[in-house]
Amino acid sequence: MTKRTLKLGLVTTGVGGPGQHNRWLDPNIPGDASVDIDWYVAQVLKAEAAKFDFVFIVDSQYITKDSPPHYLNRLEPLTLLSALAVATSHIGLVGTLTTSFNSPFNLARRLASLDLISKGRAGWNVVTSGDPGAAGNFGLDEHYDYDTRYGRAFEYLEVVQGLWRSYEDDAFVRDRETGVFLDHTKLHALNHKGEYFSVTGPLNLQRSPQGQPVIFQAGDSDHGRNLGAKTADAIFTHAATLEEGAAFKRDISDRAVKLGRGRDDVLILPGVSIYVGDTDEDARRIEEEYNRADTSFDLALAEFGRSFGWHDFRQYDLDAPFPVEALDHARRSFFTQAQRIVQVATEGGLSLRQTVEKISASRRSPFVGSAQTVAEEIIRWFEARALDGLNVMLGHPDQFDRFVNEVVPILQARGVYRSDYDDTTLRGHLGLPKPTNIRTPAVSSEPAVSEERTLVAS
Repeated sequence: MTKRTLKLGLVTTGVGGPGQHNRWLDPNIPGDASVDIDWYVAQVLKAEAAKFDFVFIVDSQYITKDSPPHYLNRLEPLTLLSALAVATSHIGLVGTLTTSFNSPFNLARRLASLDLISKGRAGWNVVTSGDPGAAGNFGLDEHYDYDTRYGRAFEYLEVVQGLWRSYEDDAFVRDRETGVFLDHTKLHALNHKGEYFSVTGPLNLQRSPQGQPVIFQAGDSDHGRNLGAKTADAIFTHAATLEEGAAFKRDISDRAVKLGRGRDDVLILPGVSIYVGDTDEDARRIEEEYNRADTSFDLALAEFGRSFGWHDFRQYDLDAPFPVEALDHARRSFFTQAQRIVQVATEGGLSLRQTVEKISASRRSPFVGSAQTVAEEIIRWFEARALDGLNVMLGHPDQFDRFVNEVVPILQARGVYRSDYDDTTLRGHLGLPKPTNIRTPAVSSEPAVSEERTLVAS
């Protein structure tokens, strides 16, 4: 068996994501970092030099004037990742793309193109879009309800993965002597007709060296966990403690087994902020100073409504009990997050002000301290199987530099993290097998279509 090794991803949110409205004031971050390709290339090359598995580009389809700075003005993921593909050679390239507001055929083709451009380094973070306002950007009067969003997502993945198997690996003969360019028996139409989508296919693009892009997923609701356990190669999550991380990993493993997968088929990668100081006390001071500088109550209050469909909480008395009726506005939004917020408020008897302060308060990261302390804590979580890797938030550049220059070498010396790449594809980095592409000889016969659906469902 191949030795289990730690995986590392880099999350770039430029001038500041949720809860970080003032991070752009750091003079080490260009004011236009979120749209500056040179800035992205520089950060990703640092990660590649440190042998990171991938860079992850987050995205959403809707903003308000109260959205975080990075959300207000940022590059589209696949365009950005295609540029990064030709500026790098090994690091994986993962982007968020929604199943709610993309055509399956177009998305399958765009992602497959990135996979070919990068020679097998593409990954897809599958989301269903929680911002109900996004519906208005795509000609809809209202967003899909929760069950429809996830019903579409399951079928969407079936369609996209089916399209990615349009060609067998050796379909393109390209024999100049015989004049044969394509072996027609190795091209397969999809002919999918389902509840939400009807897609004929085939896709007009060959398979990449890794077969198809790696599937990531980040939903934490029951629907989201089921989607991840059934379809994902890796799941992005959050865990405040080792115990929480281990419980989440066990839950996903249990769900995967019930769906016919192995316990270790899905990698768990929590997003983390890491602070490195000369001593443990110095690192805590750095964490507190950055958290204090990056946030403000007024901006947190303005952003607070995102989980509730951007309901404006500024209309309420801040010192009155939390308005639980606001949960109704979250029915087609980030409902699981909104439920948790309401639960925290009601169980604690909190006012709106206290709830905003509690929810928006920066959590003390478990990965704070000297380089040695941080490395030991990462190893402790890894060996306890509370995670398979880390999605490292690129917050303030000086801290990312300290992580790659001081912590990563310790992880390498301890043998839990690679010292060099031993593969060229994202699947290879993550230790994932290349998906098989079993087909019947007929180009678009019913048996071929039936087989396709069985393979995807498994």
